[in-house]
Amino acid sequence: MFEQERVLQRSGRVQDSALFDAGLRSHMLRIYNFMASGVLLTGIVALAVASTPVLVQLVFGTPLKWVFMFAPLAFVFFFSFRINKMSAAAAQGAYWAFAAVMGVSMASIFLVFTGTSIAQTFFVAAAMFTAMSLYGYTTKADLSKFGSFLIMGVVGILIASLVNLFMQSSAMQFAISVLGVLIFTGLTAWDTQRIKEDYAHNLSHETETKMAVFGALSLYLNFVNIFQFLLNLMGERE
Repeated sequence: MFEQERVLQRSGRVQDSALFDAGLRSHMLRIYNFMASGVLLTGIVALAVASTPVLVQLVFGTPLKWVFMFAPLAFVFFFSFRINKMSAAAAQGAYWAFAAVMGVSMASIFLVFTGTSIAQTFFVAAAMFTAMSLYGYTTKADLSKFGSFLIMGVVGILIASLVNLFMQSSAMQFAISVLGVLIFTGLTAWDTQRIKEDYAHNLSHETETKMAVFGALSLYLNFVNIFQFLLNLMGERE
């Protein structure tokens, strides 16, 4: 009798574990789909703006360029402070709006770099992102201890980039780009592990959707920054 109870308990644990694993895989796939769709939207908007002379003049030939330069940062802060109070639908809407605004701000890369170098850099960035995200998902090592250092690195890069807007130092830009690639590559692994560990099987659909959107935003930012910093290092200018 006791043996039967133990068998039933083991069977229940195995079943619960299988349900959890299936739910986690579905959750992560949803996050990657959100992230990839956001990147695609950004690319479409960027190419559309860069291909339209009137929009190029409007965005980059007027003070509006500063609005679109800093708007993505404002969106990130908005998400960070409001995600818990937003509905799932509102979170998704804000995410797509953010991806579109990023597309406008990134249209300049098509004016500065050749299409071939943009494509090559994109695939290199995608390979690096995929490898590090896979590492973050599968590793047994605890990456949380690196989180605070990586976040401090992001803050440092942000400050240095703002300073270099006025200094226009090529040496400083090179150093920022190298550090940026390293930091956001590390963040990709850290964020992936954090997203995986935050998942719970019994979350409501509303909460799980908001977590998926916010997780997609984190991975989206990592990928886009890896791509931009690599482009500064590898890109061939027009």
